[in-house]
Amino acid sequence: MPQIPHLRNIALILLALTAVVLLINANRSENAEQSATRTYYIAAEEVLWDYAPSYPINPMHKTEFGDDQKVFVEGNGKDRIGHRCYKAHFVEYSDASFSRVKPRPPEWEHLGILGPVIRANVGDTIKVVYRNNTKGMMTSVHPHGVFYLKNSEGTHYEDGTGAEDKKDDIIAPGAGYTYSWEVPERAGPGPSDPNSIVWLYHSHADETMDTNTGLVGPIIISSKGALDKNNTLKGVDREFIVLFTVFDENKSFYLDRNIQQFAPQARNAKDDEAFQESNLKHSMNGYIYDNLPGLKMKTGENIRWYQLALGTEVDLHTPHWHGNTLLSGGHRIDVVNLLPATHATLDMKADNPGIWMYHCHVNDHIEAGMMGHYEVESNH
Repeated sequence: MPQIPHLRNIALILLALTAVVLLINANRSENAEQSATRTYYIAAEEVLWDYAPSYPINPMHKTEFGDDQKVFVEGNGKDRIGHRCYKAHFVEYSDASFSRVKPRPPEWEHLGILGPVIRANVGDTIKVVYRNNTKGMMTSVHPHGVFYLKNSEGTHYEDGTGAEDKKDDIIAPGAGYTYSWEVPERAGPGPSDPNSIVWLYHSHADETMDTNTGLVGPIIISSKGALDKNNTLKGVDREFIVLFTVFDENKSFYLDRNIQQFAPQARNAKDDEAFQESNLKHSMNGYIYDNLPGLKMKTGENIRWYQLALGTEVDLHTPHWHGNTLLSGGHRIDVVNLLPATHATLDMKADNPGIWMYHCHVNDHIEAGMMGHYEVESNH
């Protein structure tokens, strides 16, 4: 009888150890479930892009474009390319056969010229199975933020590496490559960030030409476990991604082709200042003068806005939302500052129904068409 309490203690210890082991295994199982390899099949392809499909109407005022606006949108078949031109963009496919384009969901309609959203949680691995389907254009895929080795940097320069590590640098037309990027904690949200942040990916074979041609897209990285089983972000009702950039068609890979087809009289006038000015497209996701579609929400919803910029010294952008306010790093704002290749993640609790202007607040950019709108529908 005196030994019974001792046996009971041993039993309690064994039960406690069993509970600890079960908890460790459960945590391991949970982490295993949350970590995944996310594979994307992406190709670079040519497209006849329309910066202003509403032409000749300016949707912002429901009037015809004025003379100052026609500089950027009117193609006269002589010495102006106009609102339509050949570009390249990233296109997502369903599998490695690259035989079926993956339909873009309605919630991403607003992406426009941007490539597909690449998203992952902290702890995941991203694989991009890539193919260059352009004709004559050398391309690559270079990511921001995530962790990559030299064989998945997607950038051409003398870095002391050998032939194997340079296969990712430049992908010739008709060729392909598989990029692999890790998503450690330092690629995800920081202490003052919400549960997801945005990065860029873009072609970097000739960065200036490639990005002006249109080869750019977004990466969204969320905290471990922040994505639900439907691959949507917990606590967020809608996500919007907008790239503010002045696409310089004078530096596009397709400049000569665009001149030949749309502005044959400009063949010998590439250095003409008026011609060059007409090819500066002050765009939001590749749209100008309020042609950006799909920014719709309801009152009471939690909206996450990802803001991006690219370009040169003129690409100092200040996105401004009329009618509602947002939180940025704990600060209340309705205007955010962007520099080329920077990004911002902001949250909006839409409480003011209506159709609201959304634009860059730089005066010259407004006049050149860097404007759009978002719509808040009453939920009552």
